[in-house]
Amino acid sequence: MAPSSSVVSKIKVQLKLAITRLRMVQQKDTAIAKQQRRAMAQLLEVGCSIGETGSFQVALANKQSIQQGKEESARIRVENIIRSDIDTELLEILELYCELLLARTGLLEAKECDPGLEEAVKSIIYAAPRTDVKELQQTRQLLVEKYGKDFALQAIENSDGKVAERVVKKLKVEPPDPELVTLYLKEIARTYGVNWPRHERSSSANGEDDSDEPSGGQAVQTLEEPLTTQELSKATPPRDLGPKSPVSVAPPSPSIDNLSPKIRLPAPPELKPSAKMVGSKKQTSSTDALSSSKDIETGAKKCAVGGKIPDVDELAKRFAALKR
Repeated sequence: MAPSSSVVSKIKVQLKLAITRLRMVQQKDTAIAKQQRRAMAQLLEVGCSIGETGSFQVALANKQSIQQGKEESARIRVENIIRSDIDTELLEILELYCELLLARTGLLEAKECDPGLEEAVKSIIYAAPRTDVKELQQTRQLLVEKYGKDFALQAIENSDGKVAERVVKKLKVEPPDPELVTLYLKEIARTYGVNWPRHERSSSANGEDDSDEPSGGQAVQTLEEPLTTQELSKATPPRDLGPKSPVSVAPPSPSIDNLSPKIRLPAPPELKPSAKMVGSKKQTSSTDALSSSKDIETGAKKCAVGGKIPDVDELAKRFAALKR
């Protein structure tokens, strides 16, 4: 028998491969199921069209037999879709069990199976032979090698009931319930816009009223009476009445960091003089200083040209002459 550590490492590698393969098979089955649903919708649509226009083409009895045959064919074929959905759900459950074992590989080192892994291990041993995933079957062989034949026999027969109940239920081979078949057909018809079953539509078209009016036949008055002038005079005008500004600022939306945001308008930019303006100011100040100095010089020259500065005696004489 191989050492426990080597078997656990092999199980770990095989679990990763099984998870990848299970996901690929699920995607493939989902794509096939979509194609089958589309074909089922086309079959239901053909049956409805025969029910509508068959009276102009074939006899009444032949028409009914053809329509019934189409519905029976649809009910038989939809069982494959139901079985495919059940298999896809089973593969999803097995994928989760593989991820659980991969996350708890440390518990696989023990000689006996840990109670936390017993359901996952026995469910894989029980369900792997009933699937087409080879990687999962190889994982099952390694688990049987790890825990022994007696443990594997208990899992195969489910004698102790440790296998998951949902796994056992999905592996049962039995025809689906008629109610489930009808629900599948209705859902497929609703998804692809097919009017099926026809008898429900015909019953509503033959005079059954599906409206929400009461049984008495009286329509419910939903419109309110108009307001009188007195009530209108008492009413307060709305706040947004009157001329509005052409500029509007949208309020900020709240976020997780700031539950009550406020609008903050940016301040007007500071106007700074450019280099040209500073140079022009310096030039004007220098020209003003030159002009003022020139004015002083011209005034002094005029005084010098007009005559001498009068003395005190002359000023006294002039003052005495003014008194006379």
